[in-house]
Amino acid sequence: MRSRRGGLLREHDFRMLWVGETASAIGTQVTKLAVPLVAVLTLDVSTFQVSLLTAAGWLPWLLIGLPAGAWVDRLPRRPLMVVCDLAAVGLLVTVPLAAWLGALTYVHLLGVELLVGVATVFLQTSFQVLLPGIVDAEHLPEANAKVQGSEAAAFVAGPGIAGLLSHAVGAVQGLLVDAAGFLVSAGTLLRIRTPERIGTPVAPRRALRSEIREGFAFLVRDPYLRVLVAGGAVTNVALTGYQAILVVFLVREVGVDAATAGLLIAGMSVGGLIGAAVATAGARRFGSARFTLTAAFTMGPFALLLPLTAPGWRLALVLIGGVGVGIGVAVGNVLRGSFRQAYTPRAILGRVVVSMQFLNLGAIPLGALVGGSLGMALGLRPTMWVMATALALAPFVLLLGPLKRARDFPVAPVTAPVSAA
Repeated sequence: MRSRRGGLLREHDFRMLWVGETASAIGTQVTKLAVPLVAVLTLDVSTFQVSLLTAAGWLPWLLIGLPAGAWVDRLPRRPLMVVCDLAAVGLLVTVPLAAWLGALTYVHLLGVELLVGVATVFLQTSFQVLLPGIVDAEHLPEANAKVQGSEAAAFVAGPGIAGLLSHAVGAVQGLLVDAAGFLVSAGTLLRIRTPERIGTPVAPRRALRSEIREGFAFLVRDPYLRVLVAGGAVTNVALTGYQAILVVFLVREVGVDAATAGLLIAGMSVGGLIGAAVATAGARRFGSARFTLTAAFTMGPFALLLPLTAPGWRLALVLIGGVGVGIGVAVGNVLRGSFRQAYTPRAILGRVVVSMQFLNLGAIPLGALVGGSLGMALGLRPTMWVMATALALAPFVLLLGPLKRARDFPVAPVTAPVSAA
């Protein structure tokens, strides 16, 4: 499929995929604020319990991430994504239903986060493999920039919607927005017309363990992917460490109400929109590898503004810091995602993607638990300082590999796939 004048949004199949992903992303971002608000304001749980909710949503990447990648490489992606979308809808609807019946508990909330996380593992892995199946390689940077831009817009809209809903009708209602997003995603996937392209013949099916090993071995042996996944994992521990307690920090330490917390987090997320908008142009001008490094190191000074947040004019610091961090994260996501999709052989793309996500996203529950534990032991503001400092130092991991010498990412794998019999 080649893009006509006007960009990829003129292409029906990409537009359907993009609309569904955007709707799902908005709902997910509403839930990311609504769930902690339900826990804090309705169930009155501890800081550690709030962080445990964040960890539960990401824990499936550690539990089933690697086999999920092998299954995604075996199965048709779109039907699998539709099933996962509909499963997530059913799970999310149980929370407001339980609340209306007066039966909502912390364990119920924890279970829903965990099971929706399982669906998300298959959805995100399938999306990463499906996208280069309907978009030509030369258009992947544009496609990823549009997807990252819509996700960044969701980061802006979602917390604001969640905060306003919480203020008006209660935080529990925000989960219905997430359910609606998954429903829209399922509908748009069913409207994609062109069968998914398979770039290379599918190898004879082997044992699941052998297929997992093949994708993981390619990742470990490749010097570019290896350093990117290591840097991403360290960054995610620090990033999630403060994000897991951010709502509690704003409500209990800074003293803002739910609506204000939602608007502040929405404002912080504008950085993601900016980063997605400048990523492709910056890569063309300065080089994709060089611009990725620059964006990563730019996050540090902004991250150090977050713990300084306080009532009055110092509320602006969380906005400025969040915007700066968001720019760096979005630029990295666009450029690393496009590189990985174009660089990895199609036959093992699902397994390589999920191997990277296993390490990158598997670090998120660790970061959430570290943030929650330190929040209980040290206090909220000292924990914000620890995590912001760690985030500022994380990009130095990227200097351990060939990125520091490269202007652009390579276009062909440095290592060939190795079949594990």
